[in-house]
Amino acid sequence: MINLSKQPAQTAGVNINQWRVWLAASRAILAGLCLLASLGAAPGKVAAIAPLLWGVYFAYAVGSIFLKSLDKAGFRQLGLLVDTIFFLLCCNLQTPYNIGLTSLFYLYVLLSAALEHTAREVIVVVMIACGFLFVFRPVETVVLSPALLVSGMAVIIVSLQQKNLEDRLKAASLQAQMSRGEAVHAREAERQRIAADFHDGPLQSFVGIQMRLEVVRKILERDPRLAAEELKQVQELTKSQSTELRAWVRSMRPVEIDGAGLAPSIRKLVEGFEKESGISATMLGVTSDSTPDPQTAREILQIVRESLHNVQKHSKASRVTVAIGKQDGFFELSVADDGTGFPFAGTYSLEELELLRLGPESIRRRVRGLNGEMLLESQPGKGSGVRVRIPI
Repeated sequence: MINLSKQPAQTAGVNINQWRVWLAASRAILAGLCLLASLGAAPGKVAAIAPLLWGVYFAYAVGSIFLKSLDKAGFRQLGLLVDTIFFLLCCNLQTPYNIGLTSLFYLYVLLSAALEHTAREVIVVVMIACGFLFVFRPVETVVLSPALLVSGMAVIIVSLQQKNLEDRLKAASLQAQMSRGEAVHAREAERQRIAADFHDGPLQSFVGIQMRLEVVRKILERDPRLAAEELKQVQELTKSQSTELRAWVRSMRPVEIDGAGLAPSIRKLVEGFEKESGISATMLGVTSDSTPDPQTAREILQIVRESLHNVQKHSKASRVTVAIGKQDGFFELSVADDGTGFPFAGTYSLEELELLRLGPESIRRRVRGLNGEMLLESQPGKGSGVRVRIPI
């Protein structure tokens, strides 16, 4: 199978290599033209050694096409310095083609600096070229000075923009890495929650049924009639456990926020709970401005669903009330029932619940992940209530 995620990077690498090959080829062509021009230059002390210098530069330019070691950052900076020096030498060639060669050479130096170097290096190159032309003023290249300055400023602006885009790309890449890390952490936390719920729910039910069947097998050897009655009870237990298992599977499905917002999604969840469980469910405090960001909203909806699932599974309640609201930058949620309550009595904060290992672990974990606050109130035989405050 082809890994499509790596193809853009590979394509970008191919494009960069192609640009470097074209730049190296352009350098070799310019070096060859300057070498030919130096052979026909006017006589003089500089002209005597010019062919030798341009011959060395031509050999270097041809070698850079094939030597990959010259692609390293240090060699590229040295290459820019060499190109700039030979551009200044090109300005002093006493040939009829001086202006054309100088213009092409300067265009090459600007392209090379803009594509492979930082804005600081581009500024240095432009300042050296402008300073040389305005101070020494070679006769043939004086007319290039305004165009050189304007084009240099344009390339500097492009380089600064490129640096800005690179910084933004790095920031986006760092944010993507952080998001991937958070996603991995969320998946691991969800696996732990599912494992804990399965251990405390369906697995314990299956173990209980297995133990009852073992009792039926032993009774069957002594009293078949009593064994048949016991088997009937196991059958009823299996039916109830099947209903509970279906509810557990539904609670494992990912939650989705209704298009109208979090409040309508919670209302829909409460209404569905009432139809499936037969427990009277009421929702209070619906407000239009109490919708947090999508990720937080999904976590809040999951907290509501898990709370209702716990009410159905453990509380033996006849009535449950879900209330939501917004106050002082917090989304507030409460789920209260009139069931049997928890085995302990009192009101406990999130920190106390974690320290004492009390209350629903999965809800505690979700509230902690949202940097929220939680209070759990329990009155054995009278009911319980969970209040949650999430910053939005």
